[in-house]
Amino acid sequence: MLDIAEELDRWMRDGRDFAVATVVAVGGSAPRPPGAALAVDTDGTVIGSVSGGCVEGAVYDLCVRALQDGEPVRERFGHSDEDAFAVGLTCGGVIDVLVTPVHPGDPLFSAGLAAAARGEAVALARVVRGPAELLGRALLVRPDGSYESGLDGRPQLARTAAAQARALLDVGRTGVVEISADGSHCPGGLTLFVESSVPAPRMIVFGAVDFAAALVRAGKFLGYRVTVCDARPVFATRSRFPDADEIVVDWPHRYLQHTATDERTVLCVLTHDAKFDIPLLGAALRLPVAFVGAMGSRRTHEDRNRRLREVGVSERELARLRSPIGLDLGGRTPEETALSIAAEIVALRNGGSGVPLTGSAAPIHRDRDKIVLGVS
Repeated sequence: MLDIAEELDRWMRDGRDFAVATVVAVGGSAPRPPGAALAVDTDGTVIGSVSGGCVEGAVYDLCVRALQDGEPVRERFGHSDEDAFAVGLTCGGVIDVLVTPVHPGDPLFSAGLAAAARGEAVALARVVRGPAELLGRALLVRPDGSYESGLDGRPQLARTAAAQARALLDVGRTGVVEISADGSHCPGGLTLFVESSVPAPRMIVFGAVDFAAALVRAGKFLGYRVTVCDARPVFATRSRFPDADEIVVDWPHRYLQHTATDERTVLCVLTHDAKFDIPLLGAALRLPVAFVGAMGSRRTHEDRNRRLREVGVSERELARLRSPIGLDLGGRTPEETALSIAAEIVALRNGGSGVPLTGSAAPIHRDRDKIVLGVS
């Protein structure tokens, strides 16, 4: 439900009752990942999606029922070979959906949605399998380990659940954990679904050029917090990059040395100038970031590699450089180039090959976190 936190936070502040359906487990070629959510308020207004359309009608009915009886419910949807018109996923996948009624006065959900809407790091853990009286019960966990528990009268269970949820929050993952009813960590007993909401990952675009303006828009579309950095103040302006979250006038390597990065950060070097590229890439390739790419022709790439070796960049570090940046889409315009760069970032992040799906036997949807369906 945290993937639609901004809208749900507004509903909470407006005093609306609603029911939210969250995908808590997937199997096969499911269209939406765990954490995808659909919500329905008492007026019948709908936001979000759990399946891209396959089972939305049935999930809507479950939400309406939950609003009427106030009871959470877990339901499984899958493809029916026997009846092509049965409610199910025509893609052949299976999803488990948890439907939870939420009232605006609920302090735990209110605090969690508000924090996620503000972009703060927070984890919401809910019971998706276990004793009937615990289904849908929640905990709100923060990065410092503090938590608010809806597991009334079960302090040991709450402490164990909070610790497990924080472990997923620390790495920004959404997934399931198994704990026993007495709070010890072992398979069976109780299944918690943990949604982690973390600040948007960073994309830093070096070089205030036309290609950068298009890449900024692509980065924002993909959910990155985008910074443009260039040493030339005449080019690094708000009027040229209205979509950027931040514009920095500084030497790229100096800025990189003093700004925060992490394992989700992507660095795109579009400066195409050795006096900027070499010190910048020399620093970037030693950082534990997700992606380092640089624009340039193959001749530029070979010359840049030679220069980087001369300043002490190792072969192992050099192997991390994605250059020339982008996938081969045959495009030339700034927008086409930005699309090719964004496509390479997405493919690398998700373990994709970048080849056409037509004629390929590879899975369309990869299960990055290996979330397995629990027993209904």
